[in-house]
Amino acid sequence: MTARFAGKVALVTGGGSGIGRATALAFAREGATVMVAGREPHELRETVALIEKEGGVADCVRADVTHGMDVIRLVRTTVERHGGLHIAFNNAGVMGRPSPLAEVCEAVWGDILSTNLTGVWLLMKHEIAHMKANGGGVIVNTAANIGIHGRVPGFGAFAASKAALSTLTRTAAREYIREGIRINAISPGTVDTDQGRHEGETDEQRDARVKAGVPIGRVARTEEIANTVLWLAGEESSFVVGHDLVLDGGATA
Repeated sequence: MTARFAGKVALVTGGGSGIGRATALAFAREGATVMVAGREPHELRETVALIEKEGGVADCVRADVTHGMDVIRLVRTTVERHGGLHIAFNNAGVMGRPSPLAEVCEAVWGDILSTNLTGVWLLMKHEIAHMKANGGGVIVNTAANIGIHGRVPGFGAFAASKAALSTLTRTAAREYIREGIRINAISPGTVDTDQGRHEGETDEQRDARVKAGVPIGRVARTEEIANTVLWLAGEESSFVVGHDLVLDGGATA
């Protein structure tokens, strides 16, 4: 454990698994008090237990980011229990099953857009309100490289949501940097998570697919994504504003 983020409170949505869990652990190792949020309470409790096992401080709240009242309660609870909100990693998202655009039903389209785009807008809306009143903060949103290149058939809704999120991030960054709130995004490629596999795909099949199509020849480790989030949240990146940092091993190069 180190003190890089000592005295800071970090909120991580989608914190029950994958990139969210790895980032929550990384923030705790650097001294932050971490609030993890998501839809699955047992996964959130597992993340908290892993952090506490390492000597860190963590808490969790079940929240669905598509519900405005859940988001209000999440931000309010974080502040009330831990005294503030200094860093927000808005990571919760869904990909959906692959389907050609003309075959996507309205309910699926709506769920993907409401989670990946509207959900992050709701989070930023209430995170920014607190940060404006309390001296600023840092926000990092999870977009995706498919929102840049759009080259994966069957994931049009996901790509559209992430492209829009990248633009929303840039707009918010320009609006609030003079308020002391620094906002950026990350755009990972394929990461070693459940979401990084196509439906029915084994790890071996995924690895072969990625090796053939990604210059670095492998999937990203969740810890690599977490390290980048921490860099964006820290003083080392203090002049980085409104940037969407691509983490895809050269796939969009």
